[in-house]
Amino acid sequence: MKQKQKLHMIGNAHLDPVWLWQWQEGFQETKATFRSVLDRMNEYDDFVYTSSSAAMYEWVENNDPAMFEEIRQRISQGRWEIVGGWWIQPDCNIPNGESFVRQGLYGQRYFLEKFGVTAKVGYNVDSFGHNGMLPQILKKSGMDSYIFMRPMPSEKGLPGRLFLWESSDGSRVTSYRIPFEYLSWGKDLERHVSRCMTELKDPHNEIMVFYGVGNHGGGPTKENIESIQRLNDDESFPELVFSTPNQYFAEMEKLGVPLPVVHDDLQHHASGCYAAHSGIKQWNRQAENKLSAAEKWSALAERLLGQPYPHDYGTAWKNVLFNQFHDILAGTSLESAYEDARNMHGEAMSIAERNLNYAIQKFSWNIGIEHEEGMKPFVVFNPHAWASSVNVEVEIGGLKEGAVLVDETGKTIPYQTVQPYATSNGRYRLSFVAELPSLGYRVYKLLQLAGSTDVKPEGLKASDFAMENKRFRLEFDPATGCISSLYDKKVGFELFKGPAAVPTVMKDESDTWSHEVLHFQDKIGEFRAVSVKRVEHGPVKSVIRVTSEYGSSRLVQDFTMYKELDYIDVKVHADWREQFKMLKLVFPMNLIFTRHSYEIPFGYIEREGNGEEEPGQSWVDFSGIVREDESVYGMSLMNDAKYSYSIHNKELALTVLRSPIYAHHDPHVPKRDGHYSFIDQGIQQFQYRLLPHAGTWEHAGTVKRALELNQRPTIVIETYHDGELPQKDSLLEVDQDNIIVSAVKQAEDNDDLVIRCYESNRVGTEAVIRLPKWNRSIEAAFGPSEIKTFRIPKNPEEPVKETNLMEWDLEEGSGLK
Repeated sequence: MKQKQKLHMIGNAHLDPVWLWQWQEGFQETKATFRSVLDRMNEYDDFVYTSSSAAMYEWVENNDPAMFEEIRQRISQGRWEIVGGWWIQPDCNIPNGESFVRQGLYGQRYFLEKFGVTAKVGYNVDSFGHNGMLPQILKKSGMDSYIFMRPMPSEKGLPGRLFLWESSDGSRVTSYRIPFEYLSWGKDLERHVSRCMTELKDPHNEIMVFYGVGNHGGGPTKENIESIQRLNDDESFPELVFSTPNQYFAEMEKLGVPLPVVHDDLQHHASGCYAAHSGIKQWNRQAENKLSAAEKWSALAERLLGQPYPHDYGTAWKNVLFNQFHDILAGTSLESAYEDARNMHGEAMSIAERNLNYAIQKFSWNIGIEHEEGMKPFVVFNPHAWASSVNVEVEIGGLKEGAVLVDETGKTIPYQTVQPYATSNGRYRLSFVAELPSLGYRVYKLLQLAGSTDVKPEGLKASDFAMENKRFRLEFDPATGCISSLYDKKVGFELFKGPAAVPTVMKDESDTWSHEVLHFQDKIGEFRAVSVKRVEHGPVKSVIRVTSEYGSSRLVQDFTMYKELDYIDVKVHADWREQFKMLKLVFPMNLIFTRHSYEIPFGYIEREGNGEEEPGQSWVDFSGIVREDESVYGMSLMNDAKYSYSIHNKELALTVLRSPIYAHHDPHVPKRDGHYSFIDQGIQQFQYRLLPHAGTWEHAGTVKRALELNQRPTIVIETYHDGELPQKDSLLEVDQDNIIVSAVKQAEDNDDLVIRCYESNRVGTEAVIRLPKWNRSIEAAFGPSEIKTFRIPKNPEEPVKETNLMEWDLEEGSGLK
């Protein structure tokens, strides 16, 4: 008699479109795999297949319409099941929140349009880790379940293969960790089935077993299918059924057995990949932020001024989403794949920049700017839905001695000239602090006033080795180039307990993924200063440049302190020539009872200070208690290009780069005399910011300061002309600091305005979102960490509606079929 156990046999073909091959090879293998699957369906009436990733279906649609139609028919018959609902199977730690929304927005809408179905099951079987906000994103993208494999049991203990995964807003998805592998070889499956049988445990005597040749595609073979049929006839085996994830989750739900709840990130696998290949990480960050700013201004320009909304944002986003595939964005593909990724990102960013320019020049051309002899006006656009005080630099020609910078009211604004980008006479670069309205713009003007002199206001105090404003004093050790002191004068506290911003070199002989490596703490050296020198000084800011060397490598850090801003910016120029090494910037913190917070998509997570390499987004915060007076203090470390951090006891570190061999995978051992291409050789540049703060990061503006660093104002140099728009205006405002606007765009299916916000501090909040130009207000109650999306029709008589992430109205149902 057959055992009362069941194995749901999930036929699939894990197909990496890029990995140890370029996308063109992945394209061809997609067609070959899909053809093989369709042929197997013609041969075996009970065989069913599971597949994800809308990008691959679009390839087939564009290159083999006849096969695409066959797939459509098999989907309608229920033999071919769509899972995953996303454009691709991405890395699940590095993309920002809006990118995960777009994975589902473009993926689910594609599946619905082409096949009349949407995915109910999220599916990232090979991604290396999974951020803790995914349950909410999945639920609001129409997916109630999730399948993954990594981290494996040796890397992350879980209460079972099947559990409820919960995000900080309370959203839950039923999640399943695949046993052993997401693929199989192409022969008889008895060995694979036998090991999976050991996972059967009461009360869930059913599990999914994934089979089919994978990584380079292939899918289920004849021998796979026939061996399943044979094993099902063997009384010593459980029941084996050709099944799908939808069928499995439905049967588990019918059992009604309570499931354990996991409220956490799912980490760690391949800890080194979050610092591998600085280029792809930086391009991703830049593209996400350029597209976000461009969409905001395009949508507002269309709504207010009639500038046509561009139709190529979909192309740009699909390029970015494809490059978020886990083996591309993680830095683990072969070198030539990154030439392809660079080109795709370049197209995406060109689209964003072109569309942004159309939008903001539509605004600036319609601003009324008076004629005044010798005046040079320019308009500064703030992409954020809060009033921002930010350092702005603008490159101009024809600056005359004694020129004065004023705002639209005529108030004089301090500025200083800094080194221009053009090494040529007649070009100048101005630096000043702009006070910008919320998601708005402001006109500034350079004037030549009669009798004006070139007397500048007093700036901060600065020498070659120290600088000081009203809040902080920053000192450097001239021998090492490291920070020797960062003193908060307001509260009387020394932030660091030793040399800080120390460029520390770690030994790292692991492969590209750093398989089975969690810590990078084997220090083998430090960069040492060859020059510490003040290079800029004026009424706005001072800059101390630290130039240091290690081996054949060179590091230049420009530390900037502003007179009026309470943070320190650091521009980094690294020329790296090392191999099998890692570079960290280390900050020893002078705090006790510490708390460590990392940004994740649409939220944050707190982690231990155990030295493990951790993925994070644009900021990490190290807070605690000042021993002397028991007050709360901390520092937020933010950047515009990096995703890997570590905290070892009281040492906070930003991982700048690592240099393994391209696509080196254990257990392969490189030859000692072999010639290999190493990652991150040569020059790279990025910026980081130190935000010391009394109290918690939640009240220090960390989230907003990080966004200002990553998504900067845009400037249009203008001329005088008539116009209906004022010289200063705001188009969108939010009355609560912890509610962040992540997207303003035109709807996918009509000309509604779509606004997406999220709560950033895990605090339930009543907020009002105002669009003053249209007399619209949205009153909304946000739960802790909740994401909300709204549609605002053009017709002022029509109400604002809340939607899901797919932009389908909630009160009309999900829109899913």
